[in-house]
Amino acid sequence: MNLLLFFLLAVQIHSVAPVIHTLKCFYTASSEVTNFPDYVEVVYADEIEVYYYDSDSRTAEPKQDWMNNFTVEDPHFWQRHTKYAFIREDRIKYYTTFCMETFNQTGGVHILQVMYGCEWDDETDEVEGWHQAAYDGEDLISLDVKTWTMIPARPQALRIKRKWEEDNLLQNYAKFFYTVRCSDYLKNLVNYGRKVLMRTELPEVFLLQKTPSSPVSCFATGFYPDRAALFWRKDGEELHEEV
Repeated sequence: MNLLLFFLLAVQIHSVAPVIHTLKCFYTASSEVTNFPDYVEVVYADEIEVYYYDSDSRTAEPKQDWMNNFTVEDPHFWQRHTKYAFIREDRIKYYTTFCMETFNQTGGVHILQVMYGCEWDDETDEVEGWHQAAYDGEDLISLDVKTWTMIPARPQALRIKRKWEEDNLLQNYAKFFYTVRCSDYLKNLVNYGRKVLMRTELPEVFLLQKTPSSPVSCFATGFYPDRAALFWRKDGEELHEEV
């Protein structure tokens, strides 16, 4: 019982509200995939889905009730996001076709996936962004946000790198997004969704042992945020060997 008490205490101490918040945007364009939209956008804040759009519905929609708080100060928030989604859909579909041409493909099932976003430290206010793309399930190209340099992951991506470097509109949007928009959007998400994104749920801890001579297995589950440090402690001292 004492061992269990010490273990529980160790878990609870480290299960505190996160100081690192993340915004992740996933855009997927596909060709000849049956029963699936040609284009899909999904946005996550701290791993919770908050926004969705696809080429079938043609409407940007909130996935959390508190996302409607954006319309309090901006009544046209969702109409504007739908308009932006139209623009992104056309651009990413264009790059999907461009990839098919680059890989000498004339048809078949092909998928272009773009993932970008940022993380914000709410203690230091530091923001770090990332941007990467994959084609047909393999890394294609990524953007070094600090140097604004595209880094190809495959030889064919060199053509895409040159195309991106010629696209001044896309470059300007990327710089605006990573220097201003991403952090502002993420901070608003955390503010509006504080009850969900800043909640804390203590873990359930289980100790299992098959026989008296077997090692004791420890399981912690059900905690939020999804970070925890688990360790053994005996007589006030942490154990790091034979555990």
